[in-house]
Amino acid sequence: MTTNDTPIEQEHWNNWIKYRSNDAANELIIDYMYLVNFHVERISSTLPKSVHKDDIKSHGLLGLYDALKKFDYSRDLKFDTYASFRIKGAILDGLRKLDWLPRSLREKTKLVEQVSIELEQALKRQPSSSEIAEKMGITSQEVESIVSDSLYANVLSIEEKPKNGTEGLKEGIGYSIPDDEAILPEKQLLQGELKDELVAGIKDLNKNEQMVVSLFYYDELTFTEIGQILGLTTSRISQIHKKAIFKLKNTLSRVQKFK
Repeated sequence: MTTNDTPIEQEHWNNWIKYRSNDAANELIIDYMYLVNFHVERISSTLPKSVHKDDIKSHGLLGLYDALKKFDYSRDLKFDTYASFRIKGAILDGLRKLDWLPRSLREKTKLVEQVSIELEQALKRQPSSSEIAEKMGITSQEVESIVSDSLYANVLSIEEKPKNGTEGLKEGIGYSIPDDEAILPEKQLLQGELKDELVAGIKDLNKNEQMVVSLFYYDELTFTEIGQILGLTTSRISQIHKKAIFKLKNTLSRVQKFK
């Protein structure tokens, strides 16, 4: 709900606020469907093909309707800002409950982890994707895809959610890990160390990888939009993203275990 609403949109809002009209709710859902489509497109670009967009969209629609029901019209907050937060949250909650990693991918993930540990012990350093790939007899792109798919939940889990209300919304890969309860001093210290380690890891990425991570997680652009900015194809942006996630995999894995 904004001052830029058209008279028809304002009428929909009035009918919803005063009468909780189902027709008004349907019209408002249509008006704000672009928010659902945006988050569906953005999030689905990082998921395995086994996850269907229709499933993601259904979670997003539930988030939009939830936003309509819970939005406080007396507060100085734009509805699209509030709804965007609710939609994204509903999609991510749905994904967390969904076992969307196929068994074959889980088996490949375990094999990558096993080979990675063996090579790290032999080389005394973290192995590259090409070294893991050579050992497994697959391409480095396949290794990066496997790691990216299996670690995507970790990336989602470190996005900050406000603890009180929706003010000061900040989400992104570089923010702290949320905890709904009081944080113990030692736990808070470890959180800070992990965040600092993650930020340092991002700084070690090459220029394109840093740009993709920044534009995707901070500015919330889609891979297509990032490609237009960098003059690269959507598939190339996806490859760069997977390579960046692979380089951050150790820290992201520790974040998941820490939670």
